[in-house]
Amino acid sequence: MSVPPVPALASGKAQAITSDTRLRGRWLVMARVAWVLLVACTLALFFASLPAYDARLQTPCVGAVACNLNGTLTATGMRTLQAAGFSLSGYAGYTVALNIIGVLIWSAVGMIIFWRRSDDWLALLVALALVLFNAGQQSAAPTALALTYPAWAVPVEVVNVLSVAIYGFFILVFPGGRFAPHWTIWIGVLNLVQTALAAFPPADSPLNTANWPLVVNGLIFISIIVGGLFSQIYRYRRLASPVQRQQVKWAVFGIIVTAVCIIALSLSAFIPAFNQPGSLYEPVINTLYPLALLPIPLSIGVAILRYRLWDIDAIINKALVYGLLTGLLGALYAGLIIGLTGMAGVFTGITNQPVVLVISTLAIAALFTPARNRIQAIIDRRFYRRKYDAEKTLAAFSAALRNEVDLHELREHLLAVVQETMQPTHASLWLRTPEPRQASLDGEAYA
Repeated sequence: MSVPPVPALASGKAQAITSDTRLRGRWLVMARVAWVLLVACTLALFFASLPAYDARLQTPCVGAVACNLNGTLTATGMRTLQAAGFSLSGYAGYTVALNIIGVLIWSAVGMIIFWRRSDDWLALLVALALVLFNAGQQSAAPTALALTYPAWAVPVEVVNVLSVAIYGFFILVFPGGRFAPHWTIWIGVLNLVQTALAAFPPADSPLNTANWPLVVNGLIFISIIVGGLFSQIYRYRRLASPVQRQQVKWAVFGIIVTAVCIIALSLSAFIPAFNQPGSLYEPVINTLYPLALLPIPLSIGVAILRYRLWDIDAIINKALVYGLLTGLLGALYAGLIIGLTGMAGVFTGITNQPVVLVISTLAIAALFTPARNRIQAIIDRRFYRRKYDAEKTLAAFSAALRNEVDLHELREHLLAVVQETMQPTHASLWLRTPEPRQASLDGEAYA
C-alpha cells in the first residue's frame, strides 16, 4: 500500500539550498598553498612576538593601548600580585603559556579541518579564520611586538585586518557557502572597510575610524552584528537543509556560550568584593578570558567535521532542563531554609537549627525527580513539539498494536504513524504473499 507524496511547500517559501563548495584542479592547489603560507606566517609572527609580550607583562602598563593588552597589569595590580606572594616573572610565564595553549587549540581545530576538508573552500575559509583570529586579532602578543618594535606594525595590522574580515565573511556564508540574502555581501565589505580604516591610516588622519564620531562607529558596529545575525536566522529558517541547520546550531551554540562567559566576566567587575585592596581580580580575569573563547573553535570544529556524533538538540534540551531545575530548586532550598529558620526562631528562640538543613535537603531530594520530569515535559511541549507529538503517537500505536487483529487496519495504522512521526515525502508498505505450494504444505503439516 502506498501513501501519496506530501504536498510541496508553498511557492512563497524558499527551498533548501545545497551549493557546491568543492575546489578542483589548479584552484584547489592555489587555495591549499595560500592557506599554508598565511597560516605559517601568522603562527611565525605570533611565536616571534612572545619575548616582547613577556617583557610587557613584567612592566607596568601606561596608556590605553598598552593597558588594553590582555594580561598586562597596572602598577597597582603588580604590587597586589607581589604582596600575594607571586613573582612577576612567574605570572608572565604563566600568561604566555596560557596564550600559547589557546593558540594551539584554535590552530589545531583549524588544521584538522584543513586536513580533512581541504578540497572545500568554505572549510578552508573557516580553518583560516580560526587560526588567524586567535593568533592574530585576539592575541595580545603581536600587538606587544608592534608596540615594542614599530617596524612590525604593518605585518601585525595586516594579520588583524585579514582575521576580522575572514571571520566576518565566514559568519555571512556559513554553512551554505553563499551570501543569503544577497545584499549581506555589503555587510562583509563594510566590516572589511571599517577594520582597514582603523588599522592603516595615521592616527591623526580623518579617515581613521578612531577620529569618527562615536555614534557613527556604534551604528556601523551594530549594523554588522545585526546583519550577521539576520543572515544566520534567514538561512536557518528559509534556506538551510537539515544538515546545515545542525551545523548552524553548533556554531551559534559556541558563540552564545562564549558571549555569556565574557558578559559574566565583564559584569563581575561591578561586584564590590572584587574591587577591594589586595584583590587578585585583575590577574584572575586575565586568566579566564582566553578560556572563555574556547567554545567557539570547538563548536565550529564539531559542526564541520563530526556533528553527527553529538546531538546539539539533546545538549540544548538538557541545558534548559537542568538550568531551570537548578534555579528552581536552588530558590526553593533558600526559601525553605529562610522560612523554617524564621519559624524555628519564633517558636524556640533559637535560629541555628541543624534540623532545618536536614528537612530542607530531604524536601529538595524528594522534589528533584518530579520537578525534572515536569520541566522536561513543559520544554518538550514548548520547544520540541514535533518530537513530543511523535512520542505520544508512537506510544498510542504501541498500545493499539496489542489489540489490533485486522491486517488491513494494522497496515493503514502503521502507515499513518510513519507519516505523522517521520513525515517522509513518500511511504510504502509491501507484504509478501505466501507461495501457493508452500501454503498448501503448511496446511497439510498442520492437518
